[in-house]
Amino acid sequence: MEKRTKNSYRRSQRDYSLAFKLQVVGQVEKGELTYKKAQKHYGIQGRSTVLVWLRKHGTLDWTLPKQYTLDNDRELSPEQRIKQLETALKDEQDKNLIYKTMFDILQKEHGVALPKKSSPKQSKGSKPKE
Repeated sequence: MEKRTKNSYRRSQRDYSLAFKLQVVGQVEKGELTYKKAQKHYGIQGRSTVLVWLRKHGTLDWTLPKQYTLDNDRELSPEQRIKQLETALKDEQDKNLIYKTMFDILQKEHGVALPKKSSPKQSKGSKPKE
């Protein structure tokens, strides 16, 4: 704690008390500071020191990185969700048209016949309906 810069201290290795660690962990978990801002603010030298403290002393699960999924769907209004789905459908329809055109060109210009997938409803042993 010898060097002092703008409201932050430069600490030497291994002089962190349990109370200090818990204070930093508490501030990060409350959202007052990010772990990187806490490192900078308190002069913590190790890059992963605060993360180790969070895993060891924190109440939140810091073992795995946060998985970003389509959780933002819950925040959308029904109209916004419909618009999002319509846009996704249009994109897939455009992609499907491109693939069909590509396959037609392959077949007509290059004589490549692509095998069609069998229908999942039809078993291999049954006869097709007429």
